[in-house]
Amino acid sequence: MEGPVAQPSCPGSSSPQPYVSKDPPVVRVTEGPFFSEVAVYYQHVQEVVRLSNVPGVDGLSLEISCLVDIRDHVNKELALRFSTDIDSKGTFFTDLNGFQIQPRQYLKKLPLQANFYPMPVMAYIQDRQSRLTLHTAQALGASSLSSGQLEVILDRRLMQDDNRGLGQGLKDNKRTCHRFRLLLERRSTAEKGQDGRPVSFPSLLSHMTSMHLNAEVLVMPVAQEKPPPPTPRSFQPFSAPLPCDFHLLNLRTLQGEDDSLPSPETALILHRKGFDCGLEARNLGFNCTTTLGMLPLSGFFQGLEVASVQPSSLTLMYPLAPASSNGTVVHLDPMEIATFRLRLG
Repeated sequence: MEGPVAQPSCPGSSSPQPYVSKDPPVVRVTEGPFFSEVAVYYQHVQEVVRLSNVPGVDGLSLEISCLVDIRDHVNKELALRFSTDIDSKGTFFTDLNGFQIQPRQYLKKLPLQANFYPMPVMAYIQDRQSRLTLHTAQALGASSLSSGQLEVILDRRLMQDDNRGLGQGLKDNKRTCHRFRLLLERRSTAEKGQDGRPVSFPSLLSHMTSMHLNAEVLVMPVAQEKPPPPTPRSFQPFSAPLPCDFHLLNLRTLQGEDDSLPSPETALILHRKGFDCGLEARNLGFNCTTTLGMLPLSGFFQGLEVASVQPSSLTLMYPLAPASSNGTVVHLDPMEIATFRLRLG
């Protein structure tokens, strides 16, 4: 990881230059049995890189956080650059709203700003041996200005309009924290010759890393009561874990005809992710299984039985098939989102 780079924020600007701090940075190194981290404090950015020594998703990627404050800059952008020996040949990949992956190509004939693309969830570079994926918790702009490099714009400050539709400068910058995860994966021997495919997918581990970063468990504070309530017991709504390529988008009770009573129907919205099987997944530290898109709902909910299942449109306004009491096994193709009306008993 090369670190922050700065560039002029104007059309036709030159290539980014290494960030130069007014004072020498303060470097703090922390080592321990559970994690080790390096923290670097510059004038306008504080960067922390942590490597965890724990099983699971936490221990398989680098955790990176950048606290950025460029409120005293004038017409400048601050970017984070990763330099590797990956022979990407100017090709990089960004996601489209977290659902699909789009290949991008750096073109020298275009100005610098035309080679940056939105990165809502992830971006990666790859060759026939390895893939480097940058997962982000916030949508940013990304590019690959040279082979083996990956640049991400952290913040920009502009004193005048850039003729892109805003109609004013960008002078309302705030002190902002950006969170990333950097994942390096190796290709299996059998798949090294298939890197030229026009369609690309993240690996299953990459999907789980992205979910770990963007769908965290939220801790909700509660008001103190006297006497304090009893300690809550463990909550396990499912009798078995979901397959690794399934994502539960929503599970909610539908509105009933009588506002005072809950509806007997429940909406279940599922997304099956498409993934690349050609990347090695060794020593994950957790069990990860797939079921070829089949999900049996019978006995899936702890203490509840599924009385009927009805496929529905994504908005739950139109039924797509009659309700079935026998077909409690749903099937999803890769990259598909499906909605079901359930009656639980």
